Amino acid sequence: MGATLSLLNNIPSLLAENNLDLTQANLNNTLEELSSGSRINSGADDPAGLAIANGLSANIAALQQSAANANDGVGALQVADGALSQVTTMLNRAVTLATEAANGTVSSSQQAAIDTEYQQILQEINSIGTSTTFNGTTVFSTNATSIFLSDGVTNSSIGVTIGDLSTSEIGTTTVGLAGTTLTSVTNATTALSAIDSAIATVAAARGNLGATMNRLTDAVNVMQNEVTNYTSAESAITSADVGTVVSNLSQYQILQQTGMAALAQANSSQQAVLKLLQ
Repeated sequence: MGATLSLLNNIPSLLAENNLDLTQANLNNTLEELSSGSRINSGADDPAGLAIANGLSANIAALQQSAANANDGVGALQVADGALSQVTTMLNRAVTLATEAANGTVSSSQQAAIDTEYQQILQEINSIGTSTTFNGTTVFSTNATSIFLSDGVTNSSIGVTIGDLSTSEIGTTTVGLAGTTLTSVTNATTALSAIDSAIATVAAARGNLGATMNRLTDAVNVMQNEVTNYTSAESAITSADVGTVVSNLSQYQILQQTGMAALAQANSSQQAVLKLLQ
């Protein structure tokens, strides 16, 4: 049965128009992918992929902030370690003073002068313990600080306790520096024993701080690796394949041109009806 010429409907034109609309929609999506660099620009593009990518983005955000938290913890510990290093230097000077004062050839007036410097050292140790701060918070305290870590799904924390710093207590070990003097051979000998104990306590405290810093640094390294892996996974889902997109762009541009030509041809075919009326 042959085709029927009709004035009421132009089916070829409708088909050409529908195909052209579809091509135009695909072309618009392709241009959006190319301009944004993203394969998913709306929930309609890939609902499942968008849900997974958003979850990965949350994981990345949590890990990045957790790494910052851990780095803040390392910063506080570094401040404490630096302060304790200075305390060690001061205690070494105290050893020299106490050893000098314990010598029987030193006069009482000389012992008094030596003790004056020694007392200044003790006062400065107490000052360091109370005035050393990090981010507005006193560093030396028996209160535990919790470093919160999360990957967006699993939460954990690393407890950090630096301990007090004073002439009567360094960390959690009483060293008996408070009240010691170098005003006599006996007092100087007693002070020397307390100073040696203090040096050992400070060294142990610095060792504990170093171990905790290493743990936090290791945690940061792990989280940074996880961020890299999550970012790669998210990119695989959301990033546009430029080669494929450019290929599609060429295809849809050609289809658009041929579609417009087909639509024009379908519309002009109606003109054949007029020839019957001539």
